[in-house]
Amino acid sequence: MVKKEILEAAPDNQLIRNTFIKADKLLDSYKNPICSVSGGSDSDTMLDLIEKVRNGRPVKYVFYDTGIEYEATKRHLKYLEEKYGIEIERLRAVKPVPLGCRDYGIPFMSKQTSMYISRLQKHGFEWRDEPFDELIKRYPKCQSALRWWCNKWGEKSSFNIDRNKALKAFMIQNPPDFPISYMCCEGAKKKTAKLIDQKYDCCLKIIGERRAEGGIRALRYHSCFDPVAEDSIPTYRPLFFWDDADKKQYKEHYGLVYSDCYEEWHMTRTGCAGCPFGSRFEEELELIKKHEPRLYQAINNIFGKSYEYTRRYRKFKNKKE
Repeated sequence: MVKKEILEAAPDNQLIRNTFIKADKLLDSYKNPICSVSGGSDSDTMLDLIEKVRNGRPVKYVFYDTGIEYEATKRHLKYLEEKYGIEIERLRAVKPVPLGCRDYGIPFMSKQTSMYISRLQKHGFEWRDEPFDELIKRYPKCQSALRWWCNKWGEKSSFNIDRNKALKAFMIQNPPDFPISYMCCEGAKKKTAKLIDQKYDCCLKIIGERRAEGGIRALRYHSCFDPVAEDSIPTYRPLFFWDDADKKQYKEHYGLVYSDCYEEWHMTRTGCAGCPFGSRFEEELELIKKHEPRLYQAINNIFGKSYEYTRRYRKFKNKKE
């Protein structure tokens, strides 16, 4: 049972208190838990919460180095280790992001959009506005991507291309001349995590995802805990139901200090540096250029074509509007 003093000292927030109780029960129920630490604000909150209830029970902390990490993040990991008296094992990606982009393609817009474009590209798709019934005859093994292209997922569905205004018209006039893919995350994080889970005989994965962050995760998951996940390892997302106000309250109550990316640069998110999936990547690029110019050069070499394609699309969309 979670220590009485932990709950007494907790913020006046029932969701946060319930998270303490849930985390404590799961640490009692599962051996060899592995907790993924990213150095971001969600991760920091999760780590602090786990450490408050851990009470000597084993938790393996790991950090996946994607190959394009902020120096500020690396410094912050050392700070976390000193603050909590823990070890965070740094793990080099099975296939770092630069190699993933070279071998699979470059991310554009979002994971979902990149996935559909990648499938169409693999089938030699000609970017035309034709009826779905005609296209499916020509590309019979590409049904889901064609449904996206033809807006066949249902009226106002988030899976339709029209979710991004004028994107279809733009791509017809400006077909992508570079491979697009969402798979850079596969070798950088997912495959690396799978190897570590096997190495340490992981029985519980703890990750800092929140539903409020949106994207595919908001649709894929419906609970903070999956007893049987895709890879048969139970997965716990302590902050899944927390919104920004909950996280802010927790930070202020316990005096958490985030990495320089947040505290000094005033970024709102961290992850793979300069990832084109971020709608505000231009602002992020300016901050990276100012604070970590070598990293700025590196990510432009990796993602440059996607940045330029996105800029052209935004100009096209603005003219249409």
